[in-house]
Amino acid sequence: MSGKEYSKEEQILQTMRKVLTDVAKDTYTKPGLKHPLSEDTIISIRDCLGLISAREKELAEEAGRPSKMRPRYIDEPQDSVVIPLDMTGLKKNKSSDPDSK
Repeated sequence: MSGKEYSKEEQILQTMRKVLTDVAKDTYTKPGLKHPLSEDTIISIRDCLGLISAREKELAEEAGRPSKMRPRYIDEPQDSVVIPLDMTGLKKNKSSDPDSK
């Protein structure tokens, strides 16, 4: 758990979130086919995941480690900026290098 101490409740919530998302992945059905889970069960899983996320956020804030994890859109500005470097201009020119003979 990346070196941080988590309470038993946080461990339970993390495990439940993983189990519920695994159930969703394992029962994925292509569009047009009948899903093996009922609509009520799917809604209940979504509700449970929402409650788990809300409680995990509360516990993290109480422990002094607010969560910065959240979904991002592709076009959403990022905190860091990547600057591409053109390495061709950085190569040494042998004729102008005083050490080359």
